[in-house]
Amino acid sequence: MKVSDYIVEYLIQKGITDVFGYPGGMVTHLMDSFRKYDGQIKAHVTYHEQGAAFAACGYAQASNKVGIAYATSGPGATNLITGICNAYFDSVPVLFITGQVNTFEAKGNLDVRQKGFQETDIVAMISGVTKYAVRIEKAEEIKWHLDYAFTEATDRRKGPVLLDIPMDIFRTEIEPAKLKGYEKEKDTAQVDCTELINLLNTSKRPVIVAGNGIRQANAVKEFNQFISKMNIPVVSTMPAIDIVHDKDLYYGFVGAYGHRTANFIIAKSDLVITMGARLDVRQVGAIRNTFASDAKIIRIDIDKSELQYRVHDDEVQMCADIRNVLESLNCYLLSKQYEKWIRICQLIKDKLQGIDDKIPNIYMKMLGECIPDGVIITTDVGQNQVWVAQSLEVKQNQRVLFSGGHGAMGYSLPAAIGCALATNKTVYSFSGDGGIQMNIQELQTIAREWLPIKIIVFNNLALGMIRHFQEMYFEKKYYQTIAGYGYDAPDFKALAGAYKIPYCVIKSAEDIGAEIFSTNGPQFIEVKIKEPTYVFPKVRFGKLNQDQEPLIERKMYEEIMGLSEADLIPEKE
Repeated sequence: MKVSDYIVEYLIQKGITDVFGYPGGMVTHLMDSFRKYDGQIKAHVTYHEQGAAFAACGYAQASNKVGIAYATSGPGATNLITGICNAYFDSVPVLFITGQVNTFEAKGNLDVRQKGFQETDIVAMISGVTKYAVRIEKAEEIKWHLDYAFTEATDRRKGPVLLDIPMDIFRTEIEPAKLKGYEKEKDTAQVDCTELINLLNTSKRPVIVAGNGIRQANAVKEFNQFISKMNIPVVSTMPAIDIVHDKDLYYGFVGAYGHRTANFIIAKSDLVITMGARLDVRQVGAIRNTFASDAKIIRIDIDKSELQYRVHDDEVQMCADIRNVLESLNCYLLSKQYEKWIRICQLIKDKLQGIDDKIPNIYMKMLGECIPDGVIITTDVGQNQVWVAQSLEVKQNQRVLFSGGHGAMGYSLPAAIGCALATNKTVYSFSGDGGIQMNIQELQTIAREWLPIKIIVFNNLALGMIRHFQEMYFEKKYYQTIAGYGYDAPDFKALAGAYKIPYCVIKSAEDIGAEIFSTNGPQFIEVKIKEPTYVFPKVRFGKLNQDQEPLIERKMYEEIMGLSEADLIPEKE
């Protein structure tokens, strides 16, 4: 059996149904092997390798399997790097397979820049943003490397891996029965939750910060069981806005662009338990110790490296699998009840209701009401992303996917392709007029396969988030960010027509109704909004998270910060 045939059979045995890539000379044997097994696994051509990388990320996030993207050597491999970084920072399990020049063409120890045509050392380039990356030099080691790569991609904190395979290795004949594999020993570490339970039992105002690590640990069910049993308020990070099922316990996401209610609750809490949340600058602010300044912090994370970046000097750290922690917690009968604290949280939410409703947010909320439950929503990066997080009310069985840590414009459209193929369901892809142009060529992938993707583009003819920075810090010098000053956007109606994708436009709230997404198959919806547009609320750098701009009246601010049990109206019996 050829090595390339063995690789494809291996992927099929792992339950992978769809892979993404772009043709190139060094992967022709792999392409031909995918052709041989076309009835069992489908290789989808994207129109840029970055599109393939993001599609593989979306497939992995939607299917809970390892995503697969392939590319040829040189520019094919380097075009994958943005998607590799995205998978690394957001803990997405993706196997990237790159072709490489024949082993006899490789420069080896020669002090030359390049020996073979398109020879590029991709392993050296991406070693810092992968869990495992290797150039395979011996065909008989293919099973070991595949086993190890899949283990690394899915074990503990998930992430990307890369196998760089020379063309002559792809075509080498091997005997599968003689191949040696790799198998990791099972982790039997026990979780001690004693300190966490003691702090919960003595706390009066606890709050959980839910992070995307909960989903990475396949612990969403256990998490929701825990918060329901405890009746404890929950806030989230932006990538985890779809984690909480009981909306009565959820108060929004925290951080610079987060919900005011969530940030106030953190500021008033006496115990903050973070689960799978990195607590980066966007979440806690520039001055880290001002986050939850009156609270004890417990941080639960599977990656001990993340815990090195402390928020409080006296924080309690648990380096553990969140699923194991939650399974342990759900075995305890915790006696503490937090009804009065929940009522205070609800009172804060009521006082702030509607305070930041503006046109883009209103449109987003209305569009969200038209999106059915049980589907996946992808967002790009920029103002559209924040409007989704702030104003689209996520239904219980919906997923919302972001390019979180890497923040890559151009993610939403190709990620939606991977999601659609993984689920065979309609996917709703949100972008801005800037982000959509980063991978706009993937409209051809959608049109070619007639994928059920609703492409919603918020068009303000500007790179709105950067334009806002220029307004704040550069005396309104809108260089390269608005139409007429070095930036522009195409005629999206004509563009959709070129790809033969049905088009409609939203110019006002009256254009948004239940029938907006009624077209079968793909659809392009342009939402025209006028500049200037903003993402509010927003924390000015160096300020407290709960004191977001535009500033609320000082009287209301002091009233919320001073709320206590004494302010509660007694409940009627």
